Amino acid sequence: MPYALFDRDNQIDQAFPTEKQAWEHALICGLIFDVPVAHEAPGQLLPAGYHMKRIPCDSEVCEPAREWKLPNEIS
Repeated sequence: MPYALFDRDNQIDQAFPTEKQAWEHALICGLIFDVPVAHEAPGQLLPAGYHMKRIPCDSEVCEPAREWKLPNEIS
């Protein structure tokens, strides 16, 4: 199942096959400025209400275009 970024109940970014790809895209697009890391001290890194979640799979979002690649470096 693909993952997408949500603000409360509203999907605010496109879906990606993996959670990692969804987080990276949200960073690149400026939707978020940091990614929460499970082993770090607790704290609110995302705006209130933002969360990543799995969404039902449909044929349009399960597979990315073969030519699509993330940049080597995210700044």
